[in-house]
Amino acid sequence: MAETVVAPPLRVIPIIPELKPDAMKDVRSFVANEKIQTAIGFPGQLVDDWHDRAIGKMGELLEKYRSLKVYMDACVHCGACSDKCHYFIGTQDPKNMPVARQDLMRSVYRRYFTVAGKLFPKLVGARDLTRDVLDEWYTYFNQCSECRRCSVFCPYGIDTAEVTMAAREILDSVGYGQKYTNEIIGKVHSIGNNLGLPAPALIDTLQGLEEDVKEDTGVDVRFPIDVQGAEVLLITPSADFFAEPHIDSLIGYAKVFHAAGISWTLSSKASEAGNFGLFIGNYDQLRKIALRIREVALELGVKRIIVGECGHAWRVAYSFWNTLTGIGAGADDPFALQLQRQLDGRYRQPTHICEFTWDLIERGALRFDKSANDPYVVTFHDSCNVARGSRMGDLMGGQFEIPRNIIRAVANHFVEMADHTTREKTFCCGGGGGLLTDDLIDLRVKGALPRMEALQEVAQSHGVNFMATICAICKAQFSKVLPYYNFDRRVVGGVHQLVSNAILLGPTQ
Repeated sequence: MAETVVAPPLRVIPIIPELKPDAMKDVRSFVANEKIQTAIGFPGQLVDDWHDRAIGKMGELLEKYRSLKVYMDACVHCGACSDKCHYFIGTQDPKNMPVARQDLMRSVYRRYFTVAGKLFPKLVGARDLTRDVLDEWYTYFNQCSECRRCSVFCPYGIDTAEVTMAAREILDSVGYGQKYTNEIIGKVHSIGNNLGLPAPALIDTLQGLEEDVKEDTGVDVRFPIDVQGAEVLLITPSADFFAEPHIDSLIGYAKVFHAAGISWTLSSKASEAGNFGLFIGNYDQLRKIALRIREVALELGVKRIIVGECGHAWRVAYSFWNTLTGIGAGADDPFALQLQRQLDGRYRQPTHICEFTWDLIERGALRFDKSANDPYVVTFHDSCNVARGSRMGDLMGGQFEIPRNIIRAVANHFVEMADHTTREKTFCCGGGGGLLTDDLIDLRVKGALPRMEALQEVAQSHGVNFMATICAICKAQFSKVLPYYNFDRRVVGGVHQLVSNAILLGPTQ
């Protein structure tokens, strides 16, 4: 654990922090090198005409996304969002207030795209795009996890995440990309998953899991891959294949499929649910990654596509797959139409694994021994992309209720964290949006402060010792930062980890 990283003290009362101007100005994510950049079609380094290209790209995005122009013009600096950002709360840097971070771009927008800014720049807070300003963009737009909590409280509905995405796309277009996100995108294109796991390693891992589960349960639970004609294609975050606690949720998925008698398969070609194209705001990258899933679904002839526990993956699947790939409905190219005919129209396409499991539970198709989870007093962390960018089931707020319903079905002890920190008001874990990298560990630890405060309160008042979530990034982030706040890293885990503990697989169990 790095000695220079110190967690902020937990606050008894969540007051607005004292300002520390420029506190995070030197916390910068590593810049992508030429190899990483060119592999995904961006300039290898900062181009000589970066100024003109950046302004040109901004103009292109303002024309392409009308919402972005509305967000540039609509803000009245009311301050409603100021204390809603976990990074501002944890770092105390005023440039991490959502309104101030937006103004890093808005001031440049005024200078080049408004009459007042061109004629009277100082009067309207307009700024020239200098190299110092560009560097400031890189620093602070890579201190936003695009969680959209600020948007919940904005009276005008300004989506800070979209502003961040636009800034990152402009930076990429001039050769100033972030190493972490862009390197991962390259791995997906070349290998098929974020972690760069080749097919032989993946197959070997799954075989090992079969042996482990057989030893633990006495039941032959399969972890199939590249099975032609399987009913279900499972697309899950690649962290599920090897890392704790993620792998325990993968075991839970497999046990659910086994108990329900439903054939399923993973894919070595598209073994990744995550789509970091979202984080950099680049439509072409977003679609290219998503199309791998369409190609595999057509090749394997599956009838259903189910998404595992990954927050932004579910947001992309729920909100964008229809137009990106034609999964569900939306696209009208021949392959999209072929896929729409192939998939079973009786089911939602795609389906979240929690929707799938809860449907089985409601139909009485699964049996549980809830006492298996009695060592745990469970709470639930709503992942931001699920909470504020998707839905589940047929009821409003299903993305909140269905995971909780599953937890109550498999565990006897469940406690909610404070209302102002859950559901649509949930705090981000502090590691989303392409910030889950060790070069930003100081930011990540400080950004986790609001969630750690809420967890601490229920741990002290109700003995909570397990925080379930349905996002791979949340699991990875909390596993890393929990010890900074004197929690055991094993406090975090997946909803299907609890399902795995309690599910009954055989007639004698």
